[in-house]
Amino acid sequence: MSKLTTEDFVQGVLAGDRVLLARTITLVESNAQRHFEQAQEVLGKLLPHTGQSIRVGITGVPGAGKSTLIETLGLKLVQTGHKVAVLAVDPTSSISKGSILGDKTRMEMLTREQNAFVRPSPTGGMLGGVARKTRESILVCEAAGYDVILVETVGTGQSEITVRSMVDFFLLLLVPGAGDELQGIKKGVVEIADAILINKADGENKVPAEAARAEYNRALHYLTPATENWRPRAYTASALEDAGIDKLWEIIESFQEKMTASGAWQARREAQQQAWLHTIIAEQLQQSFYTQPAVQDALPELETAVRQNILPPTAAALKLLQIYRKSSPLE
Repeated sequence: MSKLTTEDFVQGVLAGDRVLLARTITLVESNAQRHFEQAQEVLGKLLPHTGQSIRVGITGVPGAGKSTLIETLGLKLVQTGHKVAVLAVDPTSSISKGSILGDKTRMEMLTREQNAFVRPSPTGGMLGGVARKTRESILVCEAAGYDVILVETVGTGQSEITVRSMVDFFLLLLVPGAGDELQGIKKGVVEIADAILINKADGENKVPAEAARAEYNRALHYLTPATENWRPRAYTASALEDAGIDKLWEIIESFQEKMTASGAWQARREAQQQAWLHTIIAEQLQQSFYTQPAVQDALPELETAVRQNILPPTAAALKLLQIYRKSSPLE
């Protein structure tokens, strides 16, 4: 990365320069210490220009049609004057060496739009690191004037909870004709959704899609809503045939209007920021702990003692923490 000044990054992003926007996100994603420090300076200057978008999380197992839905929705929004950014959270990419958005070919039409920005997830790293980079990328996109941020996640594991913690509205995408077990969707994911969309409701799938919609609406009736004063519902759509996509956006806009009026919108944003602060503190402390030479020296012996039932885990942990405190430069 060539040496751009902090001001170069800031002015480029604020001007809506997509090349500099991409380079700023690359800076944010970098694990190099010098890049991290500059990225925090850039974010500090961009922060007053953030927060004006609607952040929508979209999840669903592979094959649910997330990419098609996102492209269809994104194209509609761009055509009505919105600026749309698509980001991804994919902690599994360090194993598959790819990301859910792959090489962007799945959203080829959307990537060609001047008012759209599609960014695959950073490859490699644990979920915490990917989540930090995605959160900060959201801020950069907002500062660049994108008023709709779509965050895509793979439909299994902890990544849904992480995305729920950084978006305003969370959409669960399902397909007709497959039970929860086949789709890999756990009850916990249904519980955090603000809406469920049964996609691919076309052709022979129309009847099963309607049956699935009715079934999920019955189930949602008994679940505590993810957002106070908002009753999630299940709907059908066909991203391929562009059916039900306008209705989906109406639901999201209605959600934004209702939550803003009640104060819940701002309250959720503030709670997310506070929770994120504590997450970063915990991650930084953990990293500091495990990279402390004295801890690294003592850890193998104490792990062996715990495995062999010589020492209780609590006693071993307290001993390691004592070693850490004595060796910490903060002391």
